[in-house]
Amino acid sequence: MSLQKPPNSIKILTGNSHVKFAQQIAEYLNMTIADIHVIEFSNRESAVLVKESIRDEDVYIIQTGCGGPEKLNDYLMELLFLVHACKSASARRITAVVPNFPYARQDRKDKSRVAISAKLVANLLVTAGCHHVITMDLHASQIQGFFNIPVDNLYAEPEVLKYINLKLSTTDLVIVSPDAGGAKRVASLADKLDTPFALIHKERAKANEVSRMVLVGDVTGKVCVLVDDMADTCGTLCKASDLLLEKGAKSVVAMVTHGIFSGQAIPRINQGSLEKIVCTNSMPLTAMAEVCPKLEIIDICPTLAEAIRRLHNGESVSYLFTNAV
Repeated sequence: MSLQKPPNSIKILTGNSHVKFAQQIAEYLNMTIADIHVIEFSNRESAVLVKESIRDEDVYIIQTGCGGPEKLNDYLMELLFLVHACKSASARRITAVVPNFPYARQDRKDKSRVAISAKLVANLLVTAGCHHVITMDLHASQIQGFFNIPVDNLYAEPEVLKYINLKLSTTDLVIVSPDAGGAKRVASLADKLDTPFALIHKERAKANEVSRMVLVGDVTGKVCVLVDDMADTCGTLCKASDLLLEKGAKSVVAMVTHGIFSGQAIPRINQGSLEKIVCTNSMPLTAMAEVCPKLEIIDICPTLAEAIRRLHNGESVSYLFTNAV
């Protein structure tokens, strides 16, 4: 009788936040999603059951931060329960694949007596039993420091560059950041495309409401590409588009990583001056694309699938920071 143990294999699990996305990642890896069951009781409590053995397996749980304020919290709890269930079932390594990290905008104390919620979410994931986190375009890169486990923050930049080179003319292009926080991201893109960039300084009266915008840079006669990490209510993007057209821009295209599109975002885009808005499929957007002809979706499933493959095989993930799959 041989006591030699077979090498551990991958198991892909997913909660209910974006099942189609997880299935596409599994297809790229020539795998199927592991059988799990999520139960919701009449009092809104949730329970998860992993219906197959994951002992000593390399487990990847795909769950993105989406679904509005009510569902977002449900999906976060689902993720924590799945991580803890896998830990209790003796999984060898548990990796949370969270393309849109929930509560990423609450990364610091900008007022007295507020919670640093992103830090709390990081603590919860580690306490639940997570060994590794894969995410994409964190709203604030320093969130990686909130964890005492490895975090791979992938970038949509290679896919954005690929799209711009294929679909947009680079001769009269200018890359624009809708706020000061995105200046580094925009400067990096402009440098790789060898195009100028501009910056919009915005002042907020309150959260999700912009009171005044000032443009720094020349956009006259240019095709402007507004680049941001997320689009929530789209108030900023629509106002920025109006400002750029006022300053002489030829047209305005928005490119964002995470299309949250809450509240009146879709009507704003449809009625606004943006020519189109391009975002990744890190959020479930199929239904929104049907009612918003300006919305275009980039597939990032190959990038995340390749990150999972490389991580499992002990290969470098940094290749994905600068190369599209």
